[in-house]
Amino acid sequence: MFVSLSDEQRRFVQTVRDLAQREFRPRALRYMDGTFPWDNMRDLARLGVLGMAVPEEYGGLGLPVFDTALVLEEIAKACYVTAMAVLGEVGVQTRILATYAPGEIKKRILPAVCSGDAILAICMTEPDAGTDVANYKTNVDTAGNALRLNGVKTLISRADEAEMFVVFTRVDRRPGREGIGCVLVERGTPGFSVTGTYHTMGGENLHEIRFEDCLLPPENLVVREDGFRKLLSAFNTQRCLNPSISLGLAEGALEEAVRYVKERKAFGRAIGEFQGMRWKIAEMYKDIEVGRSMLYRACMSADPFPDPLLAAVAKTYCNEMALRVTSEAIQAHGGYGFTDEFPVSRFYRGARYGTLGGGTTETLRDLIGKRILAGMDPADGILGLAMF
Repeated sequence: MFVSLSDEQRRFVQTVRDLAQREFRPRALRYMDGTFPWDNMRDLARLGVLGMAVPEEYGGLGLPVFDTALVLEEIAKACYVTAMAVLGEVGVQTRILATYAPGEIKKRILPAVCSGDAILAICMTEPDAGTDVANYKTNVDTAGNALRLNGVKTLISRADEAEMFVVFTRVDRRPGREGIGCVLVERGTPGFSVTGTYHTMGGENLHEIRFEDCLLPPENLVVREDGFRKLLSAFNTQRCLNPSISLGLAEGALEEAVRYVKERKAFGRAIGEFQGMRWKIAEMYKDIEVGRSMLYRACMSADPFPDPLLAAVAKTYCNEMALRVTSEAIQAHGGYGFTDEFPVSRFYRGARYGTLGGGTTETLRDLIGKRILAGMDPADGILGLAMF
């Protein structure tokens, strides 16, 4: 698939790339201990990056999913931890608020997202349910002019830094998927606590959060009616932005591998001159280009959220492609690739997250198979899916 960018898109993406390579790449190692990349986030806020998903009327850029993916791709080439931090500001939680939240909440929160003063976290996974949304136990009861939230969420990004938490929850104990909605919880709400921390191989920290009789104003019930469909439609955004980070990690790893094999010598010549190494580089590049085409196509289907089938295909492929490419980049570096001093090891550790977050690749494969079996036209075949 051939993509032609406008001059404005090219300038914006190039500005982000220049900043990421100049500033973020040298700092990347310092954030591997779970430190939040505040310096990088402030730099990006000044460029308007944190407001990419915020409509212009609230101080943002109002950019489509495709432009957002291009920017995340460039950040991931330099620093996985920063890319994940930015994902929290431009991903599903911001788009849920921008699409479904009451006007007063939008006016209060979205400008602060743009400036970097309001870090957002999305709370989905529970100790006994991740992808299985229908079995969530977290519940908000509505009674008169108040909401009462109880439950536990786990493996939550940015919980130590976030000011606002977009929480997927059951509403009034309604069973099954139809009972799922979404509430907004602010840090400092009585009954809210961060009760556990897990350090990840990618460098960022994840957390456990408890809600114990948290009283919320009624307007904080952001989504109720038809909640599951609305939330999952918005979540398809994450299934494009997650793989954009995978794509960036793969590209960063390939760039590092090319630099290394052109400089490293063995048996009197650069190892990049050996056919075996050239073929390795060729396969890595081929993998990346296939993933790029799939991902860009899925991103451009957004109206306002991406097509579920295209997003699932792009995510599954790019997540697994990034693991292959980053692993091969380590191999090209030999023993040095196994050390923290060389970026390829960090690219590999970051890439390992992709298949786990935003819907596991196993779940998405099942979704893809169901859609193809249900949607293929008997006469037209695959074309009957209206994909072309």
